[in-house]
Amino acid sequence: MKYLFCLLLLFSFKAKAQDTADILIKHGKIIDGTGNPWFYGDVAIKDGKIFKTGNLFYLPAKQILDATGLVIAPGFIDVHTHIEDDEVKNPYATNFIADGVTTVITGNCGISRVDLGAYFLMLDSLHLSINAASLIGHNDVRKAVMGKADREPTTDELEKMKDIVDKAMQDGAVGLSTGLIYIPGTYAKTDEVVALAKEAAKYNGVYTTHMRNEGDSVTEAIAEAINIGRLANIPVEISHFKVGGQNNWGRSKETLPMVIKAREEGLDVTIDQYPYTASSTSLSTLLPDWVLADSKDSMIARLNKPEIKKKVIDDMLAHLHNRKLNHFNYAVVAYYKPDTTLNGKSIEEINLVWKRKHNDRSEAQTVIDMVMKDDAGMVFHGMSEEDVKFIMQYPYDMFVSDASIRQFNVGSPHPRGYGTNARVLAKYVREDHVITLEEAIRRMTSLPAQKFHFTNRGLLREGYAADIVVFDANTVKDMSTFEKPHQYSTGFKYVLVNGKITWQDGQHTGVRNGMVLRNDAKNYQ
Repeated sequence: MKYLFCLLLLFSFKAKAQDTADILIKHGKIIDGTGNPWFYGDVAIKDGKIFKTGNLFYLPAKQILDATGLVIAPGFIDVHTHIEDDEVKNPYATNFIADGVTTVITGNCGISRVDLGAYFLMLDSLHLSINAASLIGHNDVRKAVMGKADREPTTDELEKMKDIVDKAMQDGAVGLSTGLIYIPGTYAKTDEVVALAKEAAKYNGVYTTHMRNEGDSVTEAIAEAINIGRLANIPVEISHFKVGGQNNWGRSKETLPMVIKAREEGLDVTIDQYPYTASSTSLSTLLPDWVLADSKDSMIARLNKPEIKKKVIDDMLAHLHNRKLNHFNYAVVAYYKPDTTLNGKSIEEINLVWKRKHNDRSEAQTVIDMVMKDDAGMVFHGMSEEDVKFIMQYPYDMFVSDASIRQFNVGSPHPRGYGTNARVLAKYVREDHVITLEEAIRRMTSLPAQKFHFTNRGLLREGYAADIVVFDANTVKDMSTFEKPHQYSTGFKYVLVNGKITWQDGQHTGVRNGMVLRNDAKNYQ
């Protein structure tokens, strides 16, 4: 009898130890990522996973976090980033963590590492603070096979590109991305993209696209993106959905219905958006595509010919005037390596600093002179707030930063790299009431997880990875501005990545517990 009692006591202690959580987050408003209304409750974490949710007053824990008055939500998933190179410079990814982001997808806009197997191994050894997945970028695939040639690929070249995409998908890419506004992707015709998208489709990948045009020809570009999805039988994600250029303001009521119609026809088409009226890309996009073909030396040789330079400037001015502008004041330098004193200045201002004539033709010449030395990262102001809000109301629209891992106080970058999610929660949820808090969280969590097949993330559900944010819905705010971009978001009390506290009370804890998220290709061969 005494022996039996000891056994029962031992079993009781063992059971109690098994039921002890590593972390218990108590007394919060749980917004679970489904879009359902919030409810009061607790979340328990054990071994990096969500152990239990609900009223857990009885559950012992090694560490208790008080979330009274705060929201508990899944960690945010940013499906459109460009972290390549910067992950080594700042593996803490502080700008993302401080904005509630626990997972990013890189390799967007056709720009990625070609050997993703080697890239993932590097990330494995680096140990980022965030989880990371990657697309395989069409521009770099094309460049690896054809350089920057302005022509169609040969049959052999197309097969080589298909092989690269196939290998990348087997190595764990989550899909294929294009940047059809960038060199050399802009030289590719639709059938080339379809052929490569079919390779990604074999492995349940997604086709994401920086479309061929986001301004005057935006409807044609959307139609091409949807058609690629139809022909390749692959889900489509249209990146940073917008309508650029003052002359196109209001056309979101023309473009968004195209996406809605495609979904009604049974095509899996979704979009993403950054919540700002300015975009950010390279200065060279102001020049016509044909002048950028082949090598930099080829570009310089062309621009050194007076007749070609005049043709380029005439083209630039035609686009400027079509935007109903007389100066390049909408184009602001984010980072220019040859002369960092130009960071934060518009092309109009730089032209005046260089003591040139105050007119559009002289400013176009300034752009050419800068590009001939080196390309610049730019911020382009040219979208309508009404269009931003109209697009934001679409339920299959995700929120993205389209940003890198920021190096604090380096350059004058777009504020979206610091404040995208906080801005949505503060301005568009709390202040402007464009969408509800629960809906915003769904767009930041379960919607992107579902789209990119992150099967154990994006929801506060037992057994899911413990990527969790705890924030104050009444005070969360984006502090980063165009004038002073290097400011972290506020209002996030805790950010946990795979069950480890990575952000606490406005400080990074130094924890780097992220992991590489690979497409499980073997299930789709």
